[in-house]
Amino acid sequence: LDEGERCSRARLASSPVPPMAHTGPARPPAMLLAPSAGQTWAPRPAAAPPLRRLLPAVRRARVCVPRCTSDASPPRPGATTHSPARSKCSPLLESALLSPGGNEPPADEWKAVPDIWRTAAQKYPDSVALVDPYHDPPSELTYKQLEQQILDFSHGLRAVGVAPDEKLALFADNSCRWLVADQGIMATGAINVVRGTKSSDEELFQIYNHSESIALVVDSPQFFNRLAETFISRINARFIVLLWGDKSSLNSKAVMDIPVYDYNDITELGQENRNALCYSSEQGRQGVFEAITPEDVATLIYTSGTSGTPKGVMLTHRNLLHQINNMWEIVPAVPGDRFLSMLPPWHAYERSAEYFILTHGTQQIYSSVKYLKADLQKYQPHYIFSVPLVYETLYSSIQRQISSSYPARKTVALALIKISLLYMEAKKIFEGTVLSNNPVKPSSISYMFNCVWARIIAALLWPLHNLAKMLVYNKIHSTIGISKAAISGGGSLPMHVDKFFEAIGIKVQNGYGLTETSPAVAARRPFCNVLGTVGHPIKHTEIKIVDIETGEVLPDGSKGIVKIKGPPVMKGYYKNPSATNNALDQEGWFNTGDIGWIAPHHATGPSRKCGGILVLEGRAKDTIVLATGENVEPAELEEIASRSSLIDQIMVIGQDRRRLGAIVVPNNNEALAAAKRKSSLDGNNDEAKDTVMNLLYDELRTWMAGCSFQIGPILVVEEPFTIDNGLMTPTMKIRRDRVAAKYQSEIEALYK
Repeated sequence: LDEGERCSRARLASSPVPPMAHTGPARPPAMLLAPSAGQTWAPRPAAAPPLRRLLPAVRRARVCVPRCTSDASPPRPGATTHSPARSKCSPLLESALLSPGGNEPPADEWKAVPDIWRTAAQKYPDSVALVDPYHDPPSELTYKQLEQQILDFSHGLRAVGVAPDEKLALFADNSCRWLVADQGIMATGAINVVRGTKSSDEELFQIYNHSESIALVVDSPQFFNRLAETFISRINARFIVLLWGDKSSLNSKAVMDIPVYDYNDITELGQENRNALCYSSEQGRQGVFEAITPEDVATLIYTSGTSGTPKGVMLTHRNLLHQINNMWEIVPAVPGDRFLSMLPPWHAYERSAEYFILTHGTQQIYSSVKYLKADLQKYQPHYIFSVPLVYETLYSSIQRQISSSYPARKTVALALIKISLLYMEAKKIFEGTVLSNNPVKPSSISYMFNCVWARIIAALLWPLHNLAKMLVYNKIHSTIGISKAAISGGGSLPMHVDKFFEAIGIKVQNGYGLTETSPAVAARRPFCNVLGTVGHPIKHTEIKIVDIETGEVLPDGSKGIVKIKGPPVMKGYYKNPSATNNALDQEGWFNTGDIGWIAPHHATGPSRKCGGILVLEGRAKDTIVLATGENVEPAELEEIASRSSLIDQIMVIGQDRRRLGAIVVPNNNEALAAAKRKSSLDGNNDEAKDTVMNLLYDELRTWMAGCSFQIGPILVVEEPFTIDNGLMTPTMKIRRDRVAAKYQSEIEALYK
């Protein structure tokens, strides 16, 4: 739209704009337009007409209205006047609302998360920010378009009556519209309460009620209809917003008395509201807006922990801005870099990563587990943020491809991979990245000898490693892209997966954090990527290790509880002061509940670059204490056992505190194939089960031969641990309490 048409849309307000889908009794009406000083627009009548004009469900250009032209249209007739409602806005994104006609603050002075979009739109206006190929309609948004849609969405929410500090439940999956809704809610000064569609109806109901949300933003008609009977009828919702799809597909009974807006309704209302503010400003009746502050709560994220009841984590704008401002040394993104996005966007890891990368002119491509393989090849991303399970899946897929090739090719490929693994181990010695928790300085003579020997070995293996690149690794790279780095977080990255990707030349940088820490507190840097660790602390973040029993600070190299302090640490748990006090001490240290140690500093030697790096070894609450007094970290044993091709999933248990056991989900195809090779099965199910059981026992003994602890009785189950059946968290970690409860009687029988 040209300048003359920018504010003319306000004339649309002269006729009713009823975006509601219901035909029952009307709820208290929302304001159509945000008021200017001393004035407000007339509310909708209490009774809605049976036929309503719907806003056009078409994609329209979003136009910024930072200042007005002289032909702005007046508000619609019938307006009455009274004191304006309290409003908030993002200080840089909508600076004109705080100081009409004044100077904007510097573009890099961010006080609230939505401020980043003004800076990005100014630096990279026509660069493509988001590519969303799998929604209807498929979408591509430039940085300027993204900023305008966020502004339209936020003003649309103001138009329907959303006030600062109110909570809106955003229950949806990853998409460009999720990001617009997320930032649109934040830009009003309201707080979004986020969750995905894979959560159970009961969990969503508990989150909605506990958070005191006043409205619901949902992903699609299919998801809404799933919630219709068990969820919608039990909540108090002022209105509902549908991000994707057609309102006509909604369950009409569930929304009889609830106003429903689709995405276009809200953005159209937002455009009209912006025009009305524009006109008010021209007439000298600028509304009263307060600036969102860094200490304001931006979002509530309910933890999806492996045990216990979810708690609402309050993250402030300052928490999230710390991540945005300090992640570049981990991921040195440059304009034009492509990132593949596939994690749930409500997860703090994916969310902070998205905010960060989009401040650097990069392009984010939305994908999913279903399309991951094809998208890696099609888009050839420079980076990918994901959880360890995705890298384990990629590793297994590559191994299967190698195993299914011709015998000669398979033998050569496996031999070259082993050579590359040896080459990398030799390099670590003279590069100073050998991980050690020994605080004693190594012998200089011994190190010199080992260093010379390592250089000789590396020199001998280097030609074969280069040959492997040409014959094997380049083909893998052309298939999966990831030309700069894969960032892993949200769980423990198995060492064999870590070593494999390093050997084939794909950099995997492991990081660590929790929802309560916004989330990242430590990560491996591109220039110091020490395997088996989660890297150095992020800037302005302090980490210490304390004794589990006494709470005393332990020296480097000693194992204990990890505690965190600094700007990323949450404000607290919503409406849960006792849990907040248990997690945060009076000095601001957050108890992570994780067990770990910090690598000692050495000026010389094979570990000279490892000083200050954090190493994790498990969760304190998951630790199994045997009757002998020995502590067992199940995650370590599970990582080793999961290397077997016969085992899909495993959870170590210690029911009687004398022997370790395990619940095993076998890889049925591999297990049956191995059973057939070992014995001639005649179709007898019992015989097949016995053979598979014996094979699993043999596998566990083989893989765990070098471990201090051995696994005794095992329970083989057919049903995998998944998000859908509630046995895994949305970030793909096993819910130990639920698995143990589900198989309680079988476990008791197993130990008898």
